Amino acid sequence: MDKWICDICGWVYDPAVGDPDGGLEPGTAFEDIPDDWVCPACGVTKTDFTKIE
Repeated sequence: MDKWICDICGWVYDPAVGDPDGGLEPGTAFEDIPDDWVCPACGVTKTDFTKIE
């Protein structure tokens, strides 16, 4: 699964880790994250993330 980086603060979403504090279990693909989830570091929505190539 692909990693995604926040365009605002640089926090990286790694599906292997998820975001347990944000309610995302390890193994959650970025595409499966609810639209109301926000970056745990700066609070922006997932529309402000870019896939790491």
